[in-house]
Amino acid sequence: MKGFTVDSDKCQRDGICVADCPAGVIKKQSADDYPEPTTDFEKFCLACGHCVVICPHKALSLDWLSRARGPSIKTRFNLTTEQVEQFLRTRRSIRNFKKEVVGRDLLNKLLEIGTYAPSAKNEQPWHWLVIQNPTEVKRLAGLVVDWIRMVIKRNRRWLGKKRITASCFLEERERFYLPGSPHLIVVHADKNWAFGAEDCAGALTYIELFATVMGLGTCWAGYFYSAANSYAPLFETLGVPSAHRIFGALMVGYPTFTYHRLPLRKPPRIMWK
Repeated sequence: MKGFTVDSDKCQRDGICVADCPAGVIKKQSADDYPEPTTDFEKFCLACGHCVVICPHKALSLDWLSRARGPSIKTRFNLTTEQVEQFLRTRRSIRNFKKEVVGRDLLNKLLEIGTYAPSAKNEQPWHWLVIQNPTEVKRLAGLVVDWIRMVIKRNRRWLGKKRITASCFLEERERFYLPGSPHLIVVHADKNWAFGAEDCAGALTYIELFATVMGLGTCWAGYFYSAANSYAPLFETLGVPSAHRIFGALMVGYPTFTYHRLPLRKPPRIMWK
């Protein structure tokens, strides 16, 4: 990345790009000067693109992001607060899925939206693994149960709930841990990245929210990614790089049932200062 270019015919020298740059690598010598990159621009630029997309005059371009490449925001698509509130409150964790498989195009679209989640220093650390074959999902569920059995053998009070413990020994062993999900989306990243858990959780949250408007259902597979990081046979089966850690997984498919009402939640616990 060498820097950026400024269209002097369009630039109003208002300094918006300078004020909004999170890395502080854009400067103006004076109020009358045009913005320019700092000497350490290439080293510290986060490649977030804020400077291009915030300019109301379309005057600035990065080497990798021209003014033409950034689609304009369609304000007619803006949602009301009531619409957004209902959307967020109607999201449910789905545990009953139809056998119908989801097309690769739709799954790929989910991942595209996931990459728009925020990440520390715009690192975008996530790598994706999609288990598209329902038969393979069931096989992986069996490995999760094998791990659970191993853990219980070492510490029978590990799970605490007898109902969950007993379910480890059901013949339909995938029923509890990956309950009928035809697909599984796994996110992994460099295990030494300090913000891997936060960044990957954010990306999965984007995916699960967008899945709702696509008519899909999701549920976090907590036992699965706990097992994957602790049980070598499962981790090795997934083919994830040894330098990575699995930070989350989502079951994905078409919901069997439709919800008709909004559940209630506990009021927020707040400390004001």
